[in-house]
Amino acid sequence: MRIANHDGRLVLVSASGEDTEVGVDVETASGGKFSADPQAAYENWDQFRDWAADVRADASVTIERALLGPPVPRPRQVFAIGLNYREHAAESKMTGAAVPPTFTKFPTCLTGPYARVELPHGHVDWEVELVAVIGPAARRVSESRAWDHIAGLTVGQDLSERVSQLIPPAPQFSLAKSFPGFGPIGPAVVTPDELPDRDDLAIWCELDGETVQDARTSQMILNVPQLVAHLSSVVTLMPGDIIFTGTPSGVGQARDPQRFITPGCALVSGIEGLGQIETKFVA
Repeated sequence: MRIANHDGRLVLVSASGEDTEVGVDVETASGGKFSADPQAAYENWDQFRDWAADVRADASVTIERALLGPPVPRPRQVFAIGLNYREHAAESKMTGAAVPPTFTKFPTCLTGPYARVELPHGHVDWEVELVAVIGPAARRVSESRAWDHIAGLTVGQDLSERVSQLIPPAPQFSLAKSFPGFGPIGPAVVTPDELPDRDDLAIWCELDGETVQDARTSQMILNVPQLVAHLSSVVTLMPGDIIFTGTPSGVGQARDPQRFITPGCALVSGIEGLGQIETKFVA
């Protein structure tokens, strides 16, 4: 199942073309049983998943990719994991920790998969990430049960303004990573059963056609179940919460010379089985 936000309405994506996709409008197809609000699907995840398994395509809509918004538009909590790939930790001159650092991106930074983002002053960097979406609430969940609490996965970009992130006397990760548009996600939330191997997916990023990141999610220090178990041992993960699970090596700040996003750049990021997103940047 692929869940998308089309012009603010919840849709199930059923077929893809080169520029358009076909989907089912959930509110119409369910006769109002389920809301058109894309965020609402996660609040009653088990019931929604069961209904969607048998949905008929008699409320089909043509999906215009330019109208796709974030498939999880208003999560209560956004978790972001740092240094969760050893090669990225090494390029950052740090050691990969047994428990990688955790911060937040404020929900107002979220945007859709084909966004135009205004660059703030400073040095804006890219970080492609696998994003996990919580279905049923999770509190003190074991690794063995963690996938039961994942509604699906999507592609994300943890955009970062490095000057304000690292200004003394203490880093400001959350603010520097939460400018408007600094959390592109999409194009859809894909349930794990749709994937070739939910624990081992190719992940990549291109800047203006040049591959700048290329890895596999199996290289994470803490995988998705381990992250859910760790986070839920401290806080309650609520339906529709999202977790940016960390980025592989290849970010601009770690390069010599350093490289950052400039006006006119196009950033394309993809994950095997999940699709790709494209962000364009303006001054």
